[in-house]
Amino acid sequence: MTEPLATVRPLLRTRQIREFQPDPVPEPVLHAITEAARWTGSGRNAQPWRFLVVRDRARIQQLHDAGLPQTRSLATAPSVVAVALPTGDAGSGIANAYDEGRAVERMLVAATILGVAAGIAWIRRDVAAAASAILGIPDGWQVRSLVAVGTPSDAARAPKAAPGTARLPREDVVFEDAWPEGR
Repeated sequence: MTEPLATVRPLLRTRQIREFQPDPVPEPVLHAITEAARWTGSGRNAQPWRFLVVRDRARIQQLHDAGLPQTRSLATAPSVVAVALPTGDAGSGIANAYDEGRAVERMLVAATILGVAAGIAWIRRDVAAAASAILGIPDGWQVRSLVAVGTPSDAARAPKAAPGTARLPREDVVFEDAWPEGR
């Protein structure tokens, strides 16, 4: 049996990337990433999302400009997956947001496994109408999450923290049986 930590290594190596090379992402790779998202579990199997793959640099640049600073990863992204959710049923908003997060994280992991990278950009409420217009999203739907996908630049590949400092120590984060006193 493979050592468990080695098996989950792709999850541990998944990083948020915000700077990409201009190379296009091959269609089979984008297909696999969106399939990973499409097959993500959802509450009551509602599958509330719709995914819009955008490769048009002018459109991606418009999204970047409209949503700064939360959309900075789109500045160099050769492709973006927009996640649209229905706006009609207020009662399902929290569940849909949870499901959206699950799908977006799966896209990041899938990109890592496939040898490319991804980064999450977020559309604020004050720019939601502009983003919907740029993407042609119909009434009754909204986009909050955008996943930039591409080959990371050399700068993006560089470590952002000194070795051993990127995460809090396990003993500060993971507790056994009870919350430790004084924490």
